[in-house]
Amino acid sequence: MKKFPMLIANRSIRLIGNIFKLLAYPFHFILPKFRFTIPEYSPAKLNLSTRSAIPRTIWQTNFTNKCTLPVYINYLFNRLMSLDCDYRYVSTEARGEYLQKNAQKEVYDAYMRLTNGAAQADLWRLVVLNLEGGVYMDIDATLVWPLDKLIGEEDKAIYIKIDSNTRFTNYFIASAPKNNDLEKAIENVLYNIEHYEPSMGVYHSTGPSVLDKLLSDRNDIHTEDRKYVCIQGSFTNEHFQYLDRPRSKWTHINPEDLVKQKEK
Repeated sequence: MKKFPMLIANRSIRLIGNIFKLLAYPFHFILPKFRFTIPEYSPAKLNLSTRSAIPRTIWQTNFTNKCTLPVYINYLFNRLMSLDCDYRYVSTEARGEYLQKNAQKEVYDAYMRLTNGAAQADLWRLVVLNLEGGVYMDIDATLVWPLDKLIGEEDKAIYIKIDSNTRFTNYFIASAPKNNDLEKAIENVLYNIEHYEPSMGVYHSTGPSVLDKLLSDRNDIHTEDRKYVCIQGSFTNEHFQYLDRPRSKWTHINPEDLVKQKEK
């Protein structure tokens, strides 16, 4: 089976990640204030690949690049799996600045109406990939195979599903710039913000549901099961990701407060 080695890598990474998570509890008990720094930019360590139109650049964002041991180990592991890729970390403040400078005014205005960082990141990732291209990964996402080999000669985009027969998710997206699917996804997010209802919450207004509704009936796109590409929570968890901001994950917010009223 062609993907069997990837499945073995997946299980091994989860096992190793769980060991590091266990070790991180006593580490942060002894050093509760100690934090590691994820660089804003890390250049490729090997020659960049030119095999496809998808730029070999990883994009990540979070509320801070000062992180706990598990998050930092996750970052280091991903860099090991992407030595021929550039890496860019974008802070909360820098996301807004980027959109103000590079996106259409209506996109920036919609972004500024969002009160939650995860929802803002949902919109930002679509815009930055559509403008710059590359690979977006959530801060807790972990590659299961070298990124360049995963992308290969794909020259449009790679999307992942929860499994081969279910819904799309957005914590990993690889795309060339000027992607019509991403442009449509941006339009749909803007529509959802303009017509927001609390029942939508983050998940359905800006999150995975946007891609799922857009791509679920398509058979002309490159789709992969996430377990062969990128998994979540291997090295870290909510406790370590939000150690400095307990209960600030998007799942804990009041949906009624997600979108500000439009300024008149």
